[in-house]
Amino acid sequence: MIPKQPTYRDRLQPWHLIRHLPNCQRLTVARFARRPDAESYLNALRRLMPAVPHTIVFVNAVSVLNENSVPIETQLQIEV
Repeated sequence: MIPKQPTYRDRLQPWHLIRHLPNCQRLTVARFARRPDAESYLNALRRLMPAVPHTIVFVNAVSVLNENSVPIETQLQIEV
């Protein structure tokens, strides 16, 4: 995968709601600007699909880059 500069939209919505898939894969279900919005959506998903595991993740894309640096995406997994 080719690293890319984080877009303005990426910086606006750092809270991602992900669904865990087989073989250590994941799917981003939704992105939010605020954590309480992500938690509310997670609660609704848990009521609708209780057997499917979802997790809230904070994705902090590095926005200040040199010409020689590679963007590193850091993630913080938050269990609710």
